[in-house]
Amino acid sequence: MDSPPIEQVKIQAKVVVPLIKTLRAKLGEERRRYPAQSPRRPLSRGWRAMVAPAAGIRPRRKDGRDLRLVAGGDALDYEVVNLTANTFGVNIVGCRYSKFFHEISEPELGFLLVCSADFPMSEGFGDDVKLTRTQTIMEGASHCDFRYALKK
Repeated sequence: MDSPPIEQVKIQAKVVVPLIKTLRAKLGEERRRYPAQSPRRPLSRGWRAMVAPAAGIRPRRKDGRDLRLVAGGDALDYEVVNLTANTFGVNIVGCRYSKFFHEISEPELGFLLVCSADFPMSEGFGDDVKLTRTQTIMEGASHCDFRYALKK
């Protein structure tokens, strides 16, 4: 059985965070933003399964319960704020990914390793889907605001 994405992130962080800290020390603070922004495959599958079906933008269930795929392991608390044939909006109001990276004092790395994958993952929905996200809990906001829309 596959582990929930949050557990996969924690396991990967045990290897990646020390490696990035070592690179940071060797490269210096001015070179902090190195290529650590590869899409997260397990999370990608979850978001695609949630958003891609039907009109290519909305979850399979009208109440947004397919979000459980990426929220597995009690990783996310969310509320669906908009659902039409052409749009899907969800606010992440609780994020254990953020909590984990804040606990290890690495929210910037959490953003690079988890949050930065949101836009590359949304590209997998097709050229006609646009994601807008203006804030994240990882960066200190009260919630993450995901808004998917079919381009006209």
